[in-house]
Amino acid sequence: MTDAETPCALIVMGVSGSGKSTIADALGKRLGWRFEDGDRFHPAANVAKMSAGHPLTDADRWPWLNAIADEIERTCTYGGHVIIACSALKHAYRDVLSRGRRDVRFVFLQGAPELIASRLAHRKGHFMPPELLASQFRTLEPPEAGEHVVTVAIDAPVEAIVDDVLRQLKLDAASHGPSS
Repeated sequence: MTDAETPCALIVMGVSGSGKSTIADALGKRLGWRFEDGDRFHPAANVAKMSAGHPLTDADRWPWLNAIADEIERTCTYGGHVIIACSALKHAYRDVLSRGRRDVRFVFLQGAPELIASRLAHRKGHFMPPELLASQFRTLEPPEAGEHVVTVAIDAPVEAIVDDVLRQLKLDAASHGPSS
């Protein structure tokens, strides 16, 4: 991938429990890019709703997605790089996040519902209860090639998943420095 093709933003996407934050953080460390957890962009009302076991509606999600898209736009406009962990479950959500930019790429973390349910059952201190996993899978519209996506299986060690992402994106971890 040439410099002109190097993305300014990677959005690591998938259902809750697929490892978005873990993989995005590891990618950020390998590339020297800033990592942001998309959950921090949620309004307090969304967090309260999910904590109470209620799935979000599209009306709940639009302000959240636009806040993330604004951060991507700001970072890319100023020549920075960012990796954001965000579920991005629907095509329409990904359209909002990328805003038509060709320098935004999606990394889809794909895994079996049983594996992800097991991970959620063992996760502590997160506002997303395991009971909402089924609604996430019902909402998921797997990304298509035209969405500038790479797909990786989550049934491997973190470093192997990161290696796979970097290989598919043709990114060399050593050639990209820190970013804002």
